[in-house]
Amino acid sequence: MANRDDSPASRHQRTASEDSGILGTALTTRHIEAFGRKVTTTASHLVGDPSSNVHYQHAMSELQKELRRPGIQQRVFSYAKASPTELVRSKLSTSEIQHRALTYLPDEILTDIPEDDNAYSLFQGFKATLPEEESEHRKRQRRRNLKGQKLLEGGDEEATTPLEKLKKEREKLNHKLEMMGIRKHMCSSEIREIDNKIANLNTMRKIVLDRLGDLEQDEVQLEQDLLEADTKLEEMLEELDEAATLNPTATPPTEFDLETEETTQETSFMSASIYEKLPSPKSKRPKPSRRKSVPIRHEHFEPGSSIKEFQAHNDMITALDFDAPFGTMVTSALDDTVRVWDLNLGHCIGLLEGHQASVRCLQVEDNIVATGSMDASIRLWDLSQAEYSTRLESTREENEDEDGVNVEDPNEAAPIPHSPSTQACALFSLEAHVAEVTALHFRGDTLVSGSADKTLRQWDLVKGRCVQTLDVLWAAAQASATINTTNNNDGQWRTTGRLPDASADFVGALQCFDAALACGTADGMVRLWDLRSGQVHRSLVGHTGPVTCLQFDDVHLVTGSLDRSIRIWDLRTGSIHDAYAYDNPITSMMFDSRRIVAAAGEPVVKVYDKTDGRHWDCGAGVNAEEEGRNPATVETVRVKDGYLTEGRKDGVVGIWTC
Repeated sequence: MANRDDSPASRHQRTASEDSGILGTALTTRHIEAFGRKVTTTASHLVGDPSSNVHYQHAMSELQKELRRPGIQQRVFSYAKASPTELVRSKLSTSEIQHRALTYLPDEILTDIPEDDNAYSLFQGFKATLPEEESEHRKRQRRRNLKGQKLLEGGDEEATTPLEKLKKEREKLNHKLEMMGIRKHMCSSEIREIDNKIANLNTMRKIVLDRLGDLEQDEVQLEQDLLEADTKLEEMLEELDEAATLNPTATPPTEFDLETEETTQETSFMSASIYEKLPSPKSKRPKPSRRKSVPIRHEHFEPGSSIKEFQAHNDMITALDFDAPFGTMVTSALDDTVRVWDLNLGHCIGLLEGHQASVRCLQVEDNIVATGSMDASIRLWDLSQAEYSTRLESTREENEDEDGVNVEDPNEAAPIPHSPSTQACALFSLEAHVAEVTALHFRGDTLVSGSADKTLRQWDLVKGRCVQTLDVLWAAAQASATINTTNNNDGQWRTTGRLPDASADFVGALQCFDAALACGTADGMVRLWDLRSGQVHRSLVGHTGPVTCLQFDDVHLVTGSLDRSIRIWDLRTGSIHDAYAYDNPITSMMFDSRRIVAAAGEPVVKVYDKTDGRHWDCGAGVNAEEEGRNPATVETVRVKDGYLTEGRKDGVVGIWTC
């Protein structure tokens, strides 16, 4: 074996040859083989190979000698630190790396790309958007330019043959047809995209609408808490007043004050009942509390949308009224019950017990309820004086636990447990009529009632006594005689000469405002009274049947009659401003700022939009035939701010938007 040359020149030459080794690390095959032998020897020694004569420490020292070489160590470390991406890049050209960098898209962007089922390319869509007229114009311009160029060049080519013209025409028509197909596909894709956006917006709208409903429920709860705080404050003030009254230093009333009070009572027009002396009611009538928040959820529903529908009574509903949308509603029926409802929850929260017969008319104003019954009495109730919800809810839960049946059965009226709190809200009873009370209206501390005894009575709600009695027939006869004497040629003031309809209520409807009173009777007359003088100020002639409902504002008075018509009167002139008729008699009517709603003997509510003059139907009977249902006839309606409630002949109450 030849001796190894260890001169500096030979070492330098070997180093150069080693630098050109594999993998660019200056590792030659000889070094790798030597390194492998040493590793094998070390491993054999570690596993206890008995045939191995190499000592472990000697093998490790040889390995450390190899690793101490700076060039090898640096290249091994640099190779170990290289990531797989860098190794791949080292094998790619610069242009390929630039192309991949420009065309790279992250996964986050690729996940948001919708699935594209478009059969046409982007260029075809862009080409289809170009107007055909412009392209045809350019083609004609191009042909003229070519012809001019040929003439200048002196070309004498033959004209295009008819076959070629037909082929070109066919190609042009095929191109137009293709462009039409592309445009159709683009329009279809745009419509689908719009539909998806609408669906997403509807979902977002529903979420926000539910959030609005939750906010309104929280508002109601806060108002109830505020009402309880106000009630406690009033009780404390009353206790302080009673303590001050018991103070012996208080000044008693003088004889002059007593004489003045007696003189006032004697000079008042029929201040006491002509039939009997009424017992003194409660000394103080609580002030109603007005809601500070206004529900607006129903304003965002489509007109004619159903909000709620439930079985309220077991017989025909005779009257209903509510204070505000999603507030408190009171209903009465021929089953001799008067029920109080929470419209926000759709639950009955109590009964108003005290009448001996069915209630024919009622009115809800804030927390005060007035009911007129067939027992000839009028009762006033203060709903804020009774805590229904907590007691009745606990009773309802007990009933559910005992019976295993929910009381909210849609097929029958919910049984309402008796609660002693229902007796606490009764204020007092007004008893002076001798026949059933068919109409009433109160505003402030004044209530006016109409009865089948052909009288109207004005009541002072502070004292609970009748302060004026008006005989309708006598006053009407006096007014007709006086007016006919002074205005003999004015046909507007002449009486109709018709007898009242015995089957209808003599006093069908009335409304008061300060000293003004409007009353509709069974003879078809609408009389305007002055409560200060007790005389008829004006009579409106036009209806040919009993007047069943009326309502007025600052300018107009709207009346409904059994003659199947609704008339709008101008209060400034006493003339008819507008009128329209239906197929059946009008039993109930009410209007708000925009619409007039009426019950006209059908399973739907007749709605008249005063803004655009449109008539349309609202209620369960609109789609009854399609749904295979047969809803009952609507008997009474009430509307406030587009929130419509209607009571039917079978005792069902429906709540709608209009």
